Amino acid sequence: MLSKSHIKLITSLKQKKYRLQHGFFVVEGVKTIKELLQSKLTLHALYTTESFNIDAKDEILITEVELKRISFLTTPNKALAIFKIPKAKLIEQNGLILALDAIRDPGNLGTIIRLCDWFGVKDLVCSKETVDCFNPKVIQATMGSITRVHISYVDLEVFLNETNLPVYGAFMDGKTVYGTQLPEKGILVMGNEANGVSKEIEALINEKISIPRFGDLQATESLNVATATAILLSEFRRG
Repeated sequence: MLSKSHIKLITSLKQKKYRLQHGFFVVEGVKTIKELLQSKLTLHALYTTESFNIDAKDEILITEVELKRISFLTTPNKALAIFKIPKAKLIEQNGLILALDAIRDPGNLGTIIRLCDWFGVKDLVCSKETVDCFNPKVIQATMGSITRVHISYVDLEVFLNETNLPVYGAFMDGKTVYGTQLPEKGILVMGNEANGVSKEIEALINEKISIPRFGDLQATESLNVATATAILLSEFRRG
């Protein structure tokens, strides 16, 4: 049975301030929920139209009508779960780190988290202006990769000032990535969708790299940030 207090809690978690206040985030869809259940994340409650055969106290069977009331999706997918937000961990500065400077779009961040998972980037460092990784739209776009990537929100300027790793940044006017010798250990900074890397962060970058355009007209203004991230991470992993 879905109570009013359940509905109030779930709907509040659409907003970042309530996610921080309660320490919970929402996950939707059977496949993603099952993946998170197999991770180290702690389940708070599972609302589902079909039993997952887990501990009864955590599972609440509801109707499709009730699911529609609490779902953030246009077309709900059989189940919605609430998980505890994990505690922050120390950033391990001994490999390739991806840093994001004010990425605003939830879909972009979700895709970038999946890319980190694909390319074995364990640490994703986000500026405090970057969209919350526990935003429901971000979680949806990660398709479970949120469990395998360590995400930190930091003062990016301070973090880059203090690191001993070489810092690379994606710029339209940078040196072509295809002619650049890239290290196994370093930090790659990707900038905001509209404005790119901020001036404050640009001043801390050791080497600017770019993805050259090959189109005859050279008319495309820029690549989507997630697409650009995929290309650059691929080059870093080329060895």
